[in-house]
Amino acid sequence: MKALTSLALILLVIGGLNWGLVGFFKFDLVAAIFGEMETISRIVYALVGLSAILIAIKIPKITR
Repeated sequence: MKALTSLALILLVIGGLNWGLVGFFKFDLVAAIFGEMETISRIVYALVGLSAILIAIKIPKITR
């Protein structure tokens, strides 16, 4: 389970950096690498979303 949490944190950092690029420069790195709303891009976005859910559930345990 620790590996899953670590992977989720890495995906959240990637997602956060991507949103920072979108906000500051209107540049979507995921779309630039994998294509605009291609299947792989949607998978990456979905995994980032699932990672956020997992970490949100684990916040009480992480902050102890």
